Amino acid sequence: MKHHYLFSASLFAALATSSAVAANEIPSSDDQNEIIVTGEKAARSLQKTTASVSVTTEKKLAEENILTIQDVYNRTANVSETYGSSGFSIRGIDQRGVSGGGDAATATVFVDGAPVPQDVLSNGPTDMWDVAQVEIFRGPQSTIQGLNALAGAVHIRTQDPTFGWSVKGRALVSSFDTTQFAVAGGGPLVPGELAFRVSAEKRDSDGYIRNVTRNAPESPVDSTSIRSKLLWTPSALSGFEARLSYHHFETKGGYLFTYVDATVPDYFDNRTNPSDYPNSSDVDNDQVTLDLRYDLGGGLSLSTLGTWTDTDFTRKYDGDSSAASIAYSDIAGGAEIFTQEVRLNYEGDRLSGLAGLFYYNRDQYRRSHQVTLVPTPGPTIASLLTPALGAQTATQVATLYTTALPNIPVDYTSDFPTKVETMALFADARYRLTDRLSLLGGFRYDRERNKIGGEAIARFVGTLPNPADYGPLAPAFAGVNAAVLGLVEDASGSAPAGTRTFNAFLPKAGMEMAWTPDIATAFVAQRGYRSGGSGFNTARSQLFPYDPEFTWNYELSLRSVWLDGRLTVNANAFYIDWKDQQTTANFGNGLYDTHTVNAGKSHLYGFELELAHRVSPAFDWYASLGHTRTKFDSFVTDVGSITDLSGLEFPYAPRWTLAGGANMRFGGGFNANVNASYRSAVYTDVAIPQADNRVSPRTLVNARVGYETRHWSLSLFANNLFDEKYDQYLNSFTNFAVIGAPRSVGVILEAGF
Repeated sequence: MKHHYLFSASLFAALATSSAVAANEIPSSDDQNEIIVTGEKAARSLQKTTASVSVTTEKKLAEENILTIQDVYNRTANVSETYGSSGFSIRGIDQRGVSGGGDAATATVFVDGAPVPQDVLSNGPTDMWDVAQVEIFRGPQSTIQGLNALAGAVHIRTQDPTFGWSVKGRALVSSFDTTQFAVAGGGPLVPGELAFRVSAEKRDSDGYIRNVTRNAPESPVDSTSIRSKLLWTPSALSGFEARLSYHHFETKGGYLFTYVDATVPDYFDNRTNPSDYPNSSDVDNDQVTLDLRYDLGGGLSLSTLGTWTDTDFTRKYDGDSSAASIAYSDIAGGAEIFTQEVRLNYEGDRLSGLAGLFYYNRDQYRRSHQVTLVPTPGPTIASLLTPALGAQTATQVATLYTTALPNIPVDYTSDFPTKVETMALFADARYRLTDRLSLLGGFRYDRERNKIGGEAIARFVGTLPNPADYGPLAPAFAGVNAAVLGLVEDASGSAPAGTRTFNAFLPKAGMEMAWTPDIATAFVAQRGYRSGGSGFNTARSQLFPYDPEFTWNYELSLRSVWLDGRLTVNANAFYIDWKDQQTTANFGNGLYDTHTVNAGKSHLYGFELELAHRVSPAFDWYASLGHTRTKFDSFVTDVGSITDLSGLEFPYAPRWTLAGGANMRFGGGFNANVNASYRSAVYTDVAIPQADNRVSPRTLVNARVGYETRHWSLSLFANNLFDEKYDQYLNSFTNFAVIGAPRSVGVILEAGF
């Protein structure tokens, strides 16, 4: 198995091992090939963007056979998958919150400006077919993006219509019965004024895990994506552009994450799951965006962007992960999200910037019915009995009781509606004091109102231990039985909807120095924010409030161009101070006696470095290096007893990420790409000892060779070329694991004009 590590090491050495602050793309002095970043709501070249942003262009998507957003995460410095494809972290910050606390995300994925709901990121409309560019912003984006951007933001921009006719198609066949058939194209409806573009994609796969109980794929993919766009540039209104788009996406597939039975010998090669109840997700997503832009002249332009997203999903999972019919869960959820932004941009000789108003409304529902197994709280039983029986007898009763009833079977039905409404005023500007020195600044005033309610019905559906079987301990067992039934009863009830309002002022300030036309440095300080809310404690059937959390981010950047524009070297270094961190705390009455509290204080620091070099028209390469160190400075939780987790690292926060790749273009239309990525070991949980939740480093190597003519191309590719076997998550108690994707090999035929 050592040969693939040697190969990867050689590759990185050859590529000079560096970077990913930005593009992972070929630099060029040709303006047509200049990388333009749009995620900060102003079109700006990558070399003039001080924020740490990784840009994956359409060219790179094709060269590296990138099919999903998860493929982009794996190739980006200081970005990592978490718990399989269920989420991601940026600079060590899990987009769901570093310890599970809080309702809002810390990072949001946008498609054409519309936010993708948090609940569907792993099964959502984020495939890369007909995508023009992906931008991953690292670090707080609260000034520009507002809510749900404390860690960063991901912007996916799809292809716009053009006034020239074009059409392209793709057929892909690869391992695990994976197929993709896709088409896209369009042109003018009214020459020079009205154009359209449509795209469609059908993707199917059996996945790489087999369910041995149901004799079916455990995590299949069956997705359909249909997108249509209109571009209107009326000749009667010079400078006006309107873009209207509609996207329908639906998929039937596996659950948020897929477990492999780790008790099976060599479970990386014998990838099975024994669940009798389906672990599945069905997602239906519709998105409409209306983007209006008007050039007012004199450097001023007015823009409005309205988005509407309607998402519904149903999820099922086996609560006992076995062939027995013991526990299961059915979840129905979704959200209707509306956003509206009005923005004025200005580009002058010395001053450039923008100011705008923003409105956000999310109406979310989540209903579930499940039979769940709640671990019987032995320590709590012993603690309650000690005053009456003494420590020794209380411990004996608790041990006997948990042996007889290790889990409390509960039939649980719940309904949790949530509404969030946000209004904001924001501005961002750059002022050139001299030809070299510029001041940077901005702010956002954010006002959020959120409302959450809860209703739950819980019933005990098991068999209690018979007190008569325990002789003189019978009264104690009768008392514990009553307490267990009381715990279940406590989980029934309703919490009246609680409304809370939060105001936040989020400033940003910095300066940039252009030392030469090709070398610039900048320093920026800005405040990040995630709003407070109310958490529903399932065990107590009550709402508990929690407060906002804030970060201060201090960042240095370097942007440089060398060798007449053929080489770029970019870097960012950062330090983040985090206060009032939202964390999930347990209050002693079992696994589900949890809600969010402001218990944490932490800090993190690191850097990203990026190189991209076009050696010649026949060869180019890139490389990236990311480093992050995270630490909880203060983190006290109550899990039966007070536990101080201070000093631990964030979950899914790799200290090192590396990526590199090279493109070769041979004579006669032949070409090739090889790329690799490395992620150091990560901890998958916040617990003592944290080493028990460590998963090992992994290195992935991908390759593609192809032949291309003017109107068609044929490629052979291999992902995870050396079949690296690695865990994303491993539970030593249940002996189930989330593993990385094994090697897959396939062919792609593309044609177009």
